[in-house]
Amino acid sequence: MCRHIAYVGTPVALGELLVRPPHGLLRQSWEPRAQTSGVVNADGFGVGWYAEGDPVPARYRRAAPIWGDLSFADLARVVRSGALLAAVRGATLPGADGEAAAAPFAAGPWLFSHNGAVADWYDALVPLAATLRAGELLRMEARTDAALLWALVLHRLRAGDEPGRALADTVREVAAAAPGAALNLLLTDGERITATSWGNSLWYLTGHGRTVVASEPYDDDPRWRAVPGRTLVTATRDDVTLTPLKEPSE
Repeated sequence: MCRHIAYVGTPVALGELLVRPPHGLLRQSWEPRAQTSGVVNADGFGVGWYAEGDPVPARYRRAAPIWGDLSFADLARVVRSGALLAAVRGATLPGADGEAAAAPFAAGPWLFSHNGAVADWYDALVPLAATLRAGELLRMEARTDAALLWALVLHRLRAGDEPGRALADTVREVAAAAPGAALNLLLTDGERITATSWGNSLWYLTGHGRTVVASEPYDDDPRWRAVPGRTLVTATRDDVTLTPLKEPSE
């Protein structure tokens, strides 16, 4: 399993969201409070953020635990952004492609992360993988369930689907092919956040022109709200919309 977070709002230092909070992503890497599978997220981390005037995000990813990267601690202190997506990774299987397997995955203006797991995904998702072109499969950054989920979502985005539909339809198809899969997906283009709650915890915090969507609260602010299971989240810096997701059989 993993922990992830996305933010849109007024520019802030990366560390204000990821390092400084008492239960920020840094601490969630060794002491998550709402994680139901695994006890640490020490198999890599990554953060993607947007610079003013540039729609293509920058990324910093490593295969090592976030707490051991002094360069990131320094970077997070000074780099500011009005939008980011970050994750700490707890690998489902060992030895899967190192840094390349760490979220966020990226293409064009998009950043993507997966919190969850698809059991036996090599076999279960073969029919869905077959819907992708060879080039899409060859461009996968890693041999993981998360990388394949990103390829499926990106295929829909490039076909013209809105982000909410791209995530929702991907989750339904994968859940039908692999019942019991945990499919919390997180996507941003730097202006809006789209996410699914499907098998893991998800929360949001909004107000004063900023919105955070995260696996779990990074502090004890009473304004945090839990997202119900089987829900699609669509958020801007000023508004959050929750839409129920139906089971594949419904």
